[in-house]
Amino acid sequence: MNGAESLVRTMVKGGVDVCFTNPGTSEMHFVAALDRVPGMRCVLGLFEGVVTGAADGYFRMKGTPASTLLHLGPGLANGLANLHNAKKANSGIVNIVGQHAVYHIGYNAPLTSDIEGLARPMSSWVRTSPDAKSVAADGAAAIAAAKSAPPQIATLILPADTAWNEADGIAEVPAEQQRASYSPQAVEQAAKILHGDGEGTLLLMTGSALSAQGLALAERIAGKTGCTVMGPTFRPKMARGRGRFSIDRIHYVIDQALPMLAKFRHIVLVESDDPVAFFAYPNKPSMLKPQGCEVHRMTSWGENSVAALEALAGAVKASARDVKPQALAELVKPTGALTFASIAQAIACAIPENAIMVDESLTTGRGFFPPTAAAAPHDWLQNMGGSIGFSTPLSIGAAIACPDRKVITMVGDGSAMYTIQSLWTQARENLDIVTIVFANRIYQILRGEFDNVGAGEPGQRANDMLRLDRPTLDFVALAKGMGVPGRAVTNADEFNKALAEAVAEPGPRLIEVQM
Repeated sequence: MNGAESLVRTMVKGGVDVCFTNPGTSEMHFVAALDRVPGMRCVLGLFEGVVTGAADGYFRMKGTPASTLLHLGPGLANGLANLHNAKKANSGIVNIVGQHAVYHIGYNAPLTSDIEGLARPMSSWVRTSPDAKSVAADGAAAIAAAKSAPPQIATLILPADTAWNEADGIAEVPAEQQRASYSPQAVEQAAKILHGDGEGTLLLMTGSALSAQGLALAERIAGKTGCTVMGPTFRPKMARGRGRFSIDRIHYVIDQALPMLAKFRHIVLVESDDPVAFFAYPNKPSMLKPQGCEVHRMTSWGENSVAALEALAGAVKASARDVKPQALAELVKPTGALTFASIAQAIACAIPENAIMVDESLTTGRGFFPPTAAAAPHDWLQNMGGSIGFSTPLSIGAAIACPDRKVITMVGDGSAMYTIQSLWTQARENLDIVTIVFANRIYQILRGEFDNVGAGEPGQRANDMLRLDRPTLDFVALAKGMGVPGRAVTNADEFNKALAEAVAEPGPRLIEVQM
């Protein structure tokens, strides 16, 4: 048994049985071990950003880590943007990165780089295996880190000779760290705040608190105390749809976020952080909470927020009888022109039961939340780190984690081009994913940011940096070239029909919404 085989056997035994991969020469012994060791599903991505984004999506839906296999420093570097997004989402991932043979590194070959230095900004755990006999134990430690509370991104660097030399066997993964409970004192403090100033208090929730169970408890607390419940602008995963507590998210635009928070004298953080602006803008605050507002932390990432909310509901004597009726938008299939409102209505009407919605719609999607609150129950996943090109890879991991659920990905045309190779993997794996591309032929969000930062009126050169024309992108042709059936729509009636057909048929589909 060589080092690579000992690592694969350790990973499978440790519950890491999916590997998203884009390998090279240094990883060939790992690739060969995949044939000799049963139990590992291997998914090829044509770009490392697809690989790392898929691992993020897998963890968000499965709750356990997948692995990636990347080629040396440049391969890891290609995947760093979506590892950044995964880190912000607190996703657990085990990265396996090949390295030159130990004796070859000193020759400074073209691909020689500081892999540990590249890995550390996005990984909480980094280690280079020094010899073949250490590989299995190092792999077990990486898995333990990825499964910890809170989860971590772990990067194990595997020099080629440690992979091909003889190893002892497999290693046991240490017992999983128990999910931390919560601080009874923090819950008691939150209860006192709600008793004293319920209507002036905001429960700002993310993470596990946005599960269906967590939201149901928050709904009772809000009904009893008069507090407001919101989420941050972006969340890793949120239960939404009919029968679930619909909450607002803090608006991305500062001028709209500030009035949302102006009345609050207390903010209770449930896994969330202080509300801050996404960017700095001239003459606008970075911190969105009102002056004098006190912030109190009830739970942090990795703590049991559902149990804490249950304790808080008990402390304020909240029950199902306290739940207030919700006013949800009426769902009517739109007709006529494609507008932000008609697009939102069409999607809300089309969401099937238990769907997974992956949202990188940016400008187009800002109005999606009110109508989709009345859609069939679903989960909503968003970009936590702001690095573009997360959604189509994330959908791969989500679909593999939940093969019995329809995945619907919403992405702008500019964002879609960052990781367009995802469509090929979707076709190869026959994944049940509908990709909706909003083709407005412009980086519309950047056009708005140009104004927001006070850069003046864009001239010809600036406009050239913002527009996606000359030539116009043809997403139906791009999808066809990678094995995904697609169609373009230009009005709401065509969009309704395309959505109905794509949702009804299994396998990958693409809809280009020409706006």
